Amino acid sequence: MDNLKHKLPPLGQLGPFIALVIACTVFGMTTERFFSADNFSLILQQVMVVGVIAIGQTLIILTAGIDLSCGMIMALGSIVMTKLAADSGVPAPLAILAGIAVTALFGLVNGLLVTRIKLPPFIVTLGTFNIAFAITQLYSGAQTVTEVSPVMTWLGSTFAIGGANVAYGTVLMVLLYLGVWFWLRETAPGRHVYAVGNNPEATRLVGIPPERILLGVYVLAGVFYGIASLLSVARTGVGDPNAGQTENLDAITAVVLGGTSLFGGRGVVLGSLIGAVVVGVLRNGLTLMGVSSVYQVLITGILVILAVTVDQLSRKGGR
Repeated sequence: MDNLKHKLPPLGQLGPFIALVIACTVFGMTTERFFSADNFSLILQQVMVVGVIAIGQTLIILTAGIDLSCGMIMALGSIVMTKLAADSGVPAPLAILAGIAVTALFGLVNGLLVTRIKLPPFIVTLGTFNIAFAITQLYSGAQTVTEVSPVMTWLGSTFAIGGANVAYGTVLMVLLYLGVWFWLRETAPGRHVYAVGNNPEATRLVGIPPERILLGVYVLAGVFYGIASLLSVARTGVGDPNAGQTENLDAITAVVLGGTSLFGGRGVVLGSLIGAVVVGVLRNGLTLMGVSSVYQVLITGILVILAVTVDQLSRKGGR
């Protein structure tokens, strides 16, 4: 029994899969339309923006930080790329790169404030959340950009597979997760991210500069927010200045449900994908059942508290 216990993954890693299986079983038994290829494809399309944001959020939380600005940085990136293409005549590929550059710049600002001035990530990103929101509203004139290049909406188009219409953006999201999972697991820089989250002082003593790792993580997270900007435009077909106001909480929810510890140093990025899908399945299933959106938010909040409680108990049990 002891050998079997050691071979099993930690509860924090099994939790997302268990929650997903339970949710799918319950909704499959209560709604006829849930178990259909088109419905599962729709769920993945609905979570692809938050899913990519959650990659960046996972990297930051692995270093014992948190990013409240991710959603608004994403919204700013989408406005920058769509307005440059629509109003300034910038070619769509260059406009996309400009939008990602802006989100990466915000990541750099967050990282510099955390590493150089030693401000708490919570305070820094709360401030940049408001700054990004204000810039987004001012630059867009609080108006939605509707003239969007087909290049920017291509990832929202679909192809048929197994009786379902799968969006190219969904494929991109999965590929990004696999790439980051490999990077964190198999490369030295990826393992350094875990080391900084576990013990930054010990990391410094072995010759790894934690400030450089942290700065790189925040910039890389900004790049992922920029990619999420493009996916947001591709999914909605517009540049929306009012987007991104709740995506920060949705991304944190996905990461926590996915088993990544808020205390840093523990977690698997693929778990964040499962966490995002769990939230998507809950909202989809409850909508099919005709449950009010207020109860969807309530249930999501309860799940987050349970996930953090499990994480805290597992940390105490490991001491």
